[in-house]
Amino acid sequence: MQLNRTRSGSTRWGFTLIELLVVIAIIAILVSLLMPAVQQAREAARRTQCKNNLKQLALGLHSFHDTYGAFPPARIIDNETRPSSPFGSTGFSPGLDEPSWPVRLMPYIDQQNLAKLWEVDVAFGYHDEAIRSQVVSTFLCPNSHSADQARVPDQTVEIKFPCGCGGGTQNVPGGAIIDYVCNHGDTSPGATGASTDFYWGGNGTGVIISSRPIRFQNKVTRDWLDKVKMADIIDGSANTILLGEPHVPLGEKNRTPYNGPGYLGRHLTHFARIGGPGIPLAHNDEDQRGNQFSFGSSHPNVVQFALSDGSVRGINTEVSSRVLGYLCNRQDRTAFSADEL
Repeated sequence: MQLNRTRSGSTRWGFTLIELLVVIAIIAILVSLLMPAVQQAREAARRTQCKNNLKQLALGLHSFHDTYGAFPPARIIDNETRPSSPFGSTGFSPGLDEPSWPVRLMPYIDQQNLAKLWEVDVAFGYHDEAIRSQVVSTFLCPNSHSADQARVPDQTVEIKFPCGCGGGTQNVPGGAIIDYVCNHGDTSPGATGASTDFYWGGNGTGVIISSRPIRFQNKVTRDWLDKVKMADIIDGSANTILLGEPHVPLGEKNRTPYNGPGYLGRHLTHFARIGGPGIPLAHNDEDQRGNQFSFGSSHPNVVQFALSDGSVRGINTEVSSRVLGYLCNRQDRTAFSADEL
C-alpha cells in the first residue's frame, strides 16, 4: 500500500497496480481451491438424497410384501409375443399395457391419493394425461431429473427388441419419468425372441419381474400369476439387488426406450434393468459398453442400489459383470455378498 499526497497537502492511502494484481491473483487461487470442495459437498448431498429415496422405496416394497405376501410384478405380460395397443385403440389386447410396479407401490410411499386415481387392470394410455404425468419426487434422483424435467409427451418411436428384431413404429403415450428401476434378473433365461426369454411373464430371475396376467372373462384382473416372495430369494436378501439406478446414455434422456414414461408397462426398460455377462454396469452416460438393459447412474464411479433386505449401498462401476449377475439372480445359488465388493 502506498502513501500519496494531494495538492492540498493531505494524505491518502491507496493500492498500487501491482498490489491490486496480487490480491486478484490470490482471490482467484482461493476460488479455484474452493470450487471442487463445493462441488463435492453438493454431490455428497445429492447422493445422500438418492440413497434416502432408494431406502424409502425399499421399505415401501417390504410393506407391499407384508400386505400381499409377494413383491409387486414389474408389469403384466404373457410369455409370448403379443401385439401392442395403439394409444386410445379400442382393440386393446389385455396383458401388456397395464401400469408398471411404481403404480402398485404408491399407497406404500405416502401417495395414497394419487394411487386412487389409477386402475392397475386398465391400460396406461386410457388414464387421463394429468394422472399419467403426475411426478413423484421419491422416484427421482436429484442428479438425473428435477420434478419439472421428469415428464415426456406422447412420442412416436421405432422399436427394436433385445433379439435385434424390429418392433415397428409405436405410439408411446406420455407420462412421468422415474430414476429407480427394479431388478429383473440376468440373461440366463435367454434373449433371442423365444417365449422363454427373460422379458416375458414369469421368466425373470430377479425380484420384481414381469408376470403373466390372471384373467376373468378375457379381462386382466388386479391379481397376477407369477409371484416372487422373500422365501424365493434363496441366495439371501442381503445378497440380491432389489432396485437400482438405470443407465441413460447422453442424448437419450426422456426418450424411449431408455428413459420413457415409467408407469407404462409396455416397455420394460422404462422401469426395470438386468445385469450379468454382456450387461455390465455403465461407467457414465458416455460409456459405450452400457445398453438399454444396463444399470448405471449420474454419480461419479458408483451406482446406488437397494438390496432385498432393505439396505442401500453404492457399487463401484468397475465391478465385474459376472459378479453383477450373481447379485441380480435371486436363485443362482451363488451368494456373492455385496459387502465383498
